[in-house]
Amino acid sequence: MGTQETGQVTGTKDKDYNIIWFVEACLSNTLRLETYIKDAERDGDTELAEFFRKAQGESHKGAEQGKQLLRKRLG
Repeated sequence: MGTQETGQVTGTKDKDYNIIWFVEACLSNTLRLETYIKDAERDGDTELAEFFRKAQGESHKGAEQGKQLLRKRLG
């Protein structure tokens, strides 16, 4: 059974913080995937490079959606 953080541990139960974390995780993943894409390209594996490009696009999309939601909530 997992523990749900509701502010007791971190002192932060702000839902907006969760959005900020999500955006950061998506952007970090986007950067990491760039390395994976280059590794696949270096080895001539176009199928794997394309797979990582699609995943990178989805991570970027998630970050953009999170930023839009955060702007709406803080705007």
